[in-house]
Amino acid sequence: MLHAHLVFVTKYRHRVFSDQHLTRMEQIMRDVCADFECELIEFHGDTNHVHLLVNFPPKVALSKLVNSLKGVSSRRLRQEFPDLVKHYWRAQRLWSGSYFAGSVGGAPISTLQQYIEQQEHPV
Repeated sequence: MLHAHLVFVTKYRHRVFSDQHLTRMEQIMRDVCADFECELIEFHGDTNHVHLLVNFPPKVALSKLVNSLKGVSSRRLRQEFPDLVKHYWRAQRLWSGSYFAGSVGGAPISTLQQYIEQQEHPV
């Protein structure tokens, strides 16, 4: 298994998410990971970004996993939380087109997991 630290930011870094949104998003992203035979080890976020620690097999293209995580979460959140629609910018995008993906190998997984756990949820 390979490990990656992923960070997704909202379009224009707009402050979008409440704790309720992030709780639901975590479940959506866990389901997407399971579909790819991956494991979401840790998830945390703030009003305008999320951090994920993902274990994935070498046969999974990380870019395809990221595309699915962002696409499915955007679509499901829009359906389940109609109040979020105002944050969907041109072409109905919740997420910025870019993302951070860092391979994890030097630091122990527990260190990165602790870092992600310490990210603050909005109140």
